[in-house]
Amino acid sequence: MITKEQKTAVVADLVEHLQGASSLYFVDFTGMTVATDQAFRNELRQKGVKMKVAKNTLILRALAEVGGYEFEDSKLAGQTAVIFGGSDPVAPAKIIRQFFEKGEKPKLKLAFVEGMVFEASQLKQVSELPTREDMIAGMIGSIHAPISGIVGSINAVMRDVASLVEEVAKKKAA
Repeated sequence: MITKEQKTAVVADLVEHLQGASSLYFVDFTGMTVATDQAFRNELRQKGVKMKVAKNTLILRALAEVGGYEFEDSKLAGQTAVIFGGSDPVAPAKIIRQFFEKGEKPKLKLAFVEGMVFEASQLKQVSELPTREDMIAGMIGSIHAPISGIVGSINAVMRDVASLVEEVAKKKAA
C-alpha cells in the first residue's frame, strides 16, 4: 500500500514535470510487451521526452494543482502513462503513432498540444503537425525567397549590361 507521503511525492513530481512540459499525452499501455515498452521508452528518451506512470487519481490531482487542463475524468480510465513533451511538442505524437501502427499499442487517450485538446481519434492529425524546426525553416525560407529574387534580378541586369557593352565593343571593332 502506498503511503500518503509517497502519494504527495508522486503528485509533486508530476506537477514539476507538468509545469515544464510543452505538451502532454495520456496513453494506455495495457498489453504492451516488456520489449515493446522498453523500445517505446528508449525512442521517447532519444527525443528528450519523459514518460511517467501513476494512478489516475494522482495524475488528476497534479493536473488540478497546475490548472488549465479541462476534460472529463473518465478519459483516463484504465492504466495511464503521461508523456511530457520537451522542446518539440509534436515529437511524442510521432512516436506514439509509429508504435501504434506497428502493434495497436500504446493507445492515445488524450493530448494537450500548445493549449489545444486532441482526442484519441486525432492522433494522425497531431503527428502530422510540423515540428518547431520545420516551421522555423519554412519562415527562414519565406524570408530568404525575396532576397534571392532581388539578387537574381540584379545579376540579370548586370548580365544584360555586360552583353550590351560586348555588342558595342564588337561594332566599334568592326
